[in-house]
Amino acid sequence: MAFLSSGDPDVTHSASEGRCYLYVLPCAYEDLLKLGFSRSPLRRLGELQTRYYETFDLERAFLVETETVRDARDLELTLRHALREHQAPAPLLIRREAAGHTEWYRGAYALLRAQADALGGRGYRLHAPLRDWLAQALLAHSDALYAWGASVLDALGGDPEQLQTPALAGLRTQVLDALDAYPALGLDLDGRLPEALYAWHRARRG
Repeated sequence: MAFLSSGDPDVTHSASEGRCYLYVLPCAYEDLLKLGFSRSPLRRLGELQTRYYETFDLERAFLVETETVRDARDLELTLRHALREHQAPAPLLIRREAAGHTEWYRGAYALLRAQADALGGRGYRLHAPLRDWLAQALLAHSDALYAWGASVLDALGGDPEQLQTPALAGLRTQVLDALDAYPALGLDLDGRLPEALYAWHRARRG
């Protein structure tokens, strides 16, 4: 998502210290899921698919919280070994440039959920369903969203209707993908965007 900063252990190999998450992301419309780990699952979802809230089944998706990146990586490696027979190609709608074409599995959800429940019994914190965690994560980035919205408006000379021009189709898609996440997760954008951009988005949604 454009208003979130970059840098994540899955892509930058940053230090192993600090909270991390093992994630399991089932697709919404087929029996496929993505297994991985990230310090910022919200950002990781946006890297995999900008409209992640439509692509993934957020009621079944979940996180296992760990104290270090190393712990999350070790858990992922153990689970990958157990899922070799379930390996599958990634869906076409996943962005390959985000390294999203590996660690996809078919028919593995029940096994992974059972493993996650067992980890919860060992003291790991399980976040399920993921929808609730994501809503709180989006709320925590409200200040960044407002600043990003203001920068978009500045680039448009204060007129969000400029987004309707064919030349700005790419920016329009980027803005809609980011803002549509809020109502998709049951959150109101009122007060979290400059008024002009908020009104434009509300009109687009009817």
